[in-house]
Amino acid sequence: MSLQLATPCIHIDRHRKPKSLPSFSRLQGLAPCVAKWSFGPSRSRHKSRLCASSGVPAVAEKEEERDEERNGASDSGENQLPPGLRQDLMPKHVAVIMDGNSRWARARGLPTGAGHEAGVRSLKEMVKCCCKWGIKVLTVFAFSSENWYRSKGEVDFLMILLERVIQTEIEEFVREDLRLCLIGDITKLPTSLQRVAKEAQERTKNKKRLDVLVAVSYSGKDDIVQACRKVAQKVKDGELDPSDISDSIIDQELATNCTSSPHPDLLIRTSGEQRVSNFLLWQSAYTELYFSDTYWPDYKEDDFAEAIRWYQRRQRRFGGRLPEE
Repeated sequence: MSLQLATPCIHIDRHRKPKSLPSFSRLQGLAPCVAKWSFGPSRSRHKSRLCASSGVPAVAEKEEERDEERNGASDSGENQLPPGLRQDLMPKHVAVIMDGNSRWARARGLPTGAGHEAGVRSLKEMVKCCCKWGIKVLTVFAFSSENWYRSKGEVDFLMILLERVIQTEIEEFVREDLRLCLIGDITKLPTSLQRVAKEAQERTKNKKRLDVLVAVSYSGKDDIVQACRKVAQKVKDGELDPSDISDSIIDQELATNCTSSPHPDLLIRTSGEQRVSNFLLWQSAYTELYFSDTYWPDYKEDDFAEAIRWYQRRQRRFGGRLPEE
C-alpha cells in the first residue's frame, strides 16, 4: 500500500513477509564472526556464520547459497541494473534503519546476537548493490544513543561485532575504493573500537566509489544540538555574524559533513516499524520514506531494488509544483 501524502512520501511494503527458516537449537557461548565481503565480478564463497562452541551448523548457510545462485549473474559488471531501474533516476544517498534483527532471531529460537550477525550479511549485500548501481552514499543506523540502555550482554556483543567487521573488511574497503565514516558520539565507544574506527577512517578518507556512513551512538537531536553549539561558539568568538547563519552553515557542523551529499534521497526502514527513531532528523527534511515489513536479516537485493523502483516513480516537488500542476 502506498500512502499518497505530500512530499516527503511514506511507503509501506505489505507484500513481503519474513521468510521462514528451519529452527535451530539455542546457541551457547555465542561470539561474533564475520564473512569476507566480495564486490568484484566473482562471488566469494565465504559464508556468514555463527561461532559457537557447540558446533551447531552455520546459520542461514543454505539460504546464502541460494542467494548466490539467484544473484550470481548480477555480479558480472558495474552498474548492471535490475529490471525496471533507471540509472538517471538513481538516488545519490540512501539511508537505512536496519531493524528487526532481534525479532528475526527470536522467531528462530536463536539468541539476539545471532540476528545482529545475520544482519551483517544483509549490509554486505546492500553495499555491493550500491557499488553496482552507482549510488554514492549509504548511511546505516547501526546503534542509537538510546541503545545504550539495552542489556550489557547485547551492547557488548554489538561493540565486538562492529570492531571485528571493521578489522576484517578494511582491506576490502581500501581495495574497492570505499570510504568509511562513523558518525555519532564516538567517545562513548570502547577504546579498542575507537582506535580501529579511527585507523579505518584514516585509511579510506580519500576513497571515492562509495561513502559508507555508519551511525553509532547516534542521535538526530544531539546532532542538531552539537551543530548549534559549534555555530554559537563561532558567533561568540567573532568568527561568524548571526545574520550569516543559514541552512548550509548548520549542514557544515552536522556529523554528515564527511560526505558531499549529506541529505538522503531515500530512507528505508525494515521490520514493519513506521517511524524515523531520531535518525538524521535535519538531513531528512525532504527524504522519501519507505517502510518494509521484511526483517533486516532477510532484506535482499530484490527488496532493495523494489524500494528503488518505488523511489523512481515518485515526483519530488521539494515544496513546489510540477509544471503541469
